[in-house]
Amino acid sequence: MEFSRILFLCASISTLLPAKADELQLSPCDYPAVYNFGDSNSDTGGIAAAFYPPAPPSGETFFHRPVGRASDGRLIIDFIADHLGIPSLSPYLDSIGSSYRHGANFATGGATIMRPNESWFENGVSPFPLEIQVEQYTQFKDRTAYLSTEVHMRLGFLKKKTSSMLKKKSVKTRLPKQKDFVKALFTLDMGQNDIAAGIRKLSLEQQKAAIPKIVSYYSTQLRNLYEKGARTFWIHNTGPIGCQPVATVKVQDPMPGYLDEHGCVKNQNEIAIQFNKELKVVVLKLRLELYEASIIYVDMYTAKYELITTAKNQGLIISNQVLFKKNVNFNFLQGKCVFLLQDLGTLPNMLADIMESGTISGVETKVI
Repeated sequence: MEFSRILFLCASISTLLPAKADELQLSPCDYPAVYNFGDSNSDTGGIAAAFYPPAPPSGETFFHRPVGRASDGRLIIDFIADHLGIPSLSPYLDSIGSSYRHGANFATGGATIMRPNESWFENGVSPFPLEIQVEQYTQFKDRTAYLSTEVHMRLGFLKKKTSSMLKKKSVKTRLPKQKDFVKALFTLDMGQNDIAAGIRKLSLEQQKAAIPKIVSYYSTQLRNLYEKGARTFWIHNTGPIGCQPVATVKVQDPMPGYLDEHGCVKNQNEIAIQFNKELKVVVLKLRLELYEASIIYVDMYTAKYELITTAKNQGLIISNQVLFKKNVNFNFLQGKCVFLLQDLGTLPNMLADIMESGTISGVETKVI
């Protein structure tokens, strides 16, 4: 049964590129590589490679085994890669069986925008914040450029197809093409763990006062990526953190006004909304400042909140504030971009699989 039909925005990106970026000559959705930065919403195995792998039900509905994702199925970044015709992104931190021919994933579960002052062992906070993820990308780009040149030179000196030559060829096929960096799609989904840290440690007023600094730091890292050659950015805002089970499952006899009409913690969602508003302002400013860039702002908050608040109408079962549905199918449509989301099972905590509306270069898009 079809669950919903949702817009996927990539078909319009190439029409929004400024003059100099038009030289890339990208057809709709033609991105040869994806470089992702984020937290558990898009981590395809980074934190699992650095620490401990997740236990079932991680991966059980699609991969049929734990694969480092904070989901029992695939994540939105998996579907983006699949639609673009490239493999799921290998985590930068995973040394086993990884290929970076079509991009890399620097996201790690628990990652923040700001530098953390907590431990992964204490609160599940990643030691790889956005600043470090961007630095990892910088080293990745520099080192792959060197290795690609070295492999090419060594292959040129070899006259026969020796085992050494074949090994070098194998290495090269796992490295990105240098010309693809500027054509790549750079995806980011961060902010919820900074908000969660504030909820744990700060008063409501202190949380609100901290948001401008968080957003400013975010914009600094976006500029750093731009300086390293990134030109097309796909930025998710943060979701309704006050609707997550971690926020609601232990609520007993709340004070009037503590929860909204859908059972979400109101003041936590207010922080997320403020963060999103300030992030959108920054995106608008960066569009003017980074004149060769195309920056897409995706409204994940509206998507997730609408999904949560219409859960029963969508055929989802609500049990202890966690949503369940089997064999969900989604159609993402926009111009020439059509693909099918399927094999989703449990939608725990983050509901990271869903995107239902977005803003692309100032144009609001909604479900069709």
